[in-house]
Amino acid sequence: MRTFRHARLLAATGVALSALTLTACQSGNGTRDEGAAQSGSPSATKDVSKPAPEKSPQQTGGNGGSAQSSGGSADPVKSAGNDSGGKAGQGAQDDGPQDLTICNGSNTRTTARPVSRPLNHMLLTVTNTGSKRCALMYYPVLRFDEMQWVPQAIEDTQPQAVTMLEPGGSGYAGVLLSAADGSGTGGDTGHKLVVGFQGRTPNSDGGPAAAPGLPAKGVHYDSALSVTYWQTDMEDALD
Repeated sequence: MRTFRHARLLAATGVALSALTLTACQSGNGTRDEGAAQSGSPSATKDVSKPAPEKSPQQTGGNGGSAQSSGGSADPVKSAGNDSGGKAGQGAQDDGPQDLTICNGSNTRTTARPVSRPLNHMLLTVTNTGSKRCALMYYPVLRFDEMQWVPQAIEDTQPQAVTMLEPGGSGYAGVLLSAADGSGTGGDTGHKLVVGFQGRTPNSDGGPAAAPGLPAKGVHYDSALSVTYWQTDMEDALD
């Protein structure tokens, strides 16, 4: 009898515990639900499946293009293409840098004439005999007879733009033959003159040379012999 009561008590206790466990589960107090990730967590703010967009040149500080050249170009070929108000190097016509015609002995006529003022000077005149505009590049390269040295250019006579000759137009260069104060050395008399023309770059070959006639008595020169750059005005060449 005592054993039977003890068994009933254990069975009642088990039923009570089962009911208590079921009630706890239904009320949510028995277990803790982790739930979804919070909005502030790394997994919620970063989608690793999508790469970050690349920055544009404006965002990164880049200029997105090549550097521009300075406005004061020392290239006379570009200057020649800019004398009509267009951008340098943009000439698509015959007078542009791409099709620049160089003045030389084949498309011009050259004369050499000693002048009384200034003293000991000679004037070179080059006239375009061709049908296209041409460029007198830099300065003339002179040689009297078999002279073994090249006269230097007077640098402060360099113009701002290349001297361009229209058909029938002329350009000029002044030649200082000898020092007026007698300081020159190695004086000689030239009876034959060759005038060389430069190309698109300094000291390059611009094509056939010219051989203008000289006075019968020749031309006296010494170590002071020098030339100006080609000019569009006669007075500038002799100034």
